[in-house]
Order: sequence, then C-alpha cells, then structure tokens
Amino acid sequence: MGTKRVTAADIARSLGISRATVGYVLNNTPGQTISQPTRERVLGEAARQGYRPNIAAQALARGRSRFILLAVPDWPLTSFSMTSGLNAASQVIDQAGYCPIVYTFHPDERTRRAWEALDPAAIVCLGLFQPAELAAMQEWGIGPIVPSPQHQRLTADVPSVGDTTRVQVQHLYDLGHRRLAVATPTNPRVAALGTNRARAACHGAAELGLEPPDIRAVNHLDDSAAAAVRQWRDAGITGVVCFNDDIAATVIGAALDVKLAVPESLSVVGHDNSPMAALFRPAITSVDLDIAGLAAYLAHLALHAADGRPLPGPPPEIVATLHPRATTLPPRETTGPR
Repeated sequence: MGTKRVTAADIARSLGISRATVGYVLNNTPGQTISQPTRERVLGEAARQGYRPNIAAQALARGRSRFILLAVPDWPLTSFSMTSGLNAASQVIDQAGYCPIVYTFHPDERTRRAWEALDPAAIVCLGLFQPAELAAMQEWGIGPIVPSPQHQRLTADVPSVGDTTRVQVQHLYDLGHRRLAVATPTNPRVAALGTNRARAACHGAAELGLEPPDIRAVNHLDDSAAAAVRQWRDAGITGVVCFNDDIAATVIGAALDVKLAVPESLSVVGHDNSPMAALFRPAITSVDLDIAGLAAYLAHLALHAADGRPLPGPPPEIVATLHPRATTLPPRETTGPR
C-alpha cells in the first residue's frame, strides 16, 4: 500500500500556523522576516512527519526548475582548474537549495535540447559561449545566463588566457632565458585553447624582444615529447612554457630520458598549479588563477538572477600568480638576466 505524501498544509495544521509561513520556511524564500524559533519549529515538524518537497509542483508554481546548469566547454574534466571551479560553484548552488548540473556544451542540436528540456533557473558559464549559442538560448527563453552583458565590470577584471602565459614567459626571461619553446597538447578537445596560449606566448616573447618560441605538440603516450626535447636541445633552447602541469611533467620526463638535466639544462614552467605540480620531483614551477573564487562568485550572481537573493560583494581579485619551484633556474651559461 502506498503512503500519503506529507504536505506543507499538514505541517501548518499540526503547528497551528499559516500555510504561507510553512511554505516560506520550507522553500527558504528570500526576503521574509520569519523568526528563528518559528523556522526551527517548522523544520523540526517537517522532519518528524517525513516531509519531502514535491519538486515538480515547486517548479510548476515557480515557472522554473530548481536546476542551475554549470556550462563548461568540451574540455577534459581532468583539468585541475576546471574541477576546482566546478566544485566551488556546485557547493554554493547546493547550499542555496538548487541542484547543480554540469553540462558540457556541444554545438550540435541534440545536446542543445538538454538545456531546453531542463528549463534551468539559471546558467553559469565557466567557458565562452559563441554568439549563435547565446542567441539560441534567448530564443528559447533560457536564462538568466551568467556572466552576461550586465556583468561587464566583472568580466573586464578577469585576466585573459594571455595573462597567465605571459607570466610564464616573463619568469623565464627574468631568469635569463632568451630562447624559448612552447609545449602544447595533442588532444583536439583543447586544441583551440592550446593555440590561444601558444599565440599569447609568442606575443609575450615579442614584447620582450625575443625570437618567436618553437611550438611543438607533445603527448605522454608516444615519443613526441622526447623528439621535441632533442630538437630544443640542438637548437639551444633553454626554457619551455607548457600548456598545463601534465604537459610539463611529460616534458620533464622526456628530458630525463634523453639525459638532459632539469632545470640545469632546461627550465620548465607548468600551468594550473595542480597538486601534482608540488608533488612531482622535481617540483614543477607553475602559474594559476583563482578559478574557484571566480566560479563561486558567478554562482552567487546566478542565484541573485534566479530568485532575487542579495548580490554578492565585490568580485574576488583574479590575478595570475607564479609559484616558483625546482624546475626553473637561470641557464648554465649565465649568472643572471642579460
């Protein structure tokens, strides 16, 4: 035999208070001045009676679901910066009573139907939407979308892809390295991002008066890294800017295989400052941004857009930070920057 679902009306009747008050408490409705003792009575009675919210009914009443999409590019989710951002945003959204859903955005229509079906309360974009994608969402009434043009102040203060890469180049330059290389991934899913970072490295080198870096794609599954290291050694290259810490570890391993000392003969700088960077031996010099802080802030903006919660304070200061470790030293033939 089935059991009758406990409703907010049952709880209100048991406590002798209004149905509206119970609803405000159970839905954690913002902007209501309900005393803490009353709130505790309602929650205690709800727990005693085994109350479970009717999600479908709530969504129908609100005209919007309790889902918030965390939209990410089609990148491997092994990226430390991406996973830290997703974790931070998910925690904020979950604590606010919404269900965070990680959604990988593909350009084809089949994937696009996912956000049409879910009808999310808001979308947090942890990547970049193309204009056509934004237009499609607006056509279907999807939104609000964060960040949006209304958040230009925030997005204007966020460093670009080039800022972290320029920090990598500048660090090697300050140590005295004048011939640089860039190690990019072979994974086609991050090819565009790898190209953007390589282009930023070239711009950074040009600003410092250096020759264009030698750009090579490497993969830990084949001998591409060893071949690249040999070519860099023969060309007199002494510093390598890497796409991420995984690529940095691949380059270091290949250098050791061909008997090229790191950092004495080849300095290597990673990206993301993942835990592996500190645990690897030699520990990897790396750069990062506070992606977790930014993602949490975007989640708060989405909650404000979804149900009018108070706006968060100023956005976190997002700056590219260098974490110098054991894989970078001045080149052997110099005693300092030239």
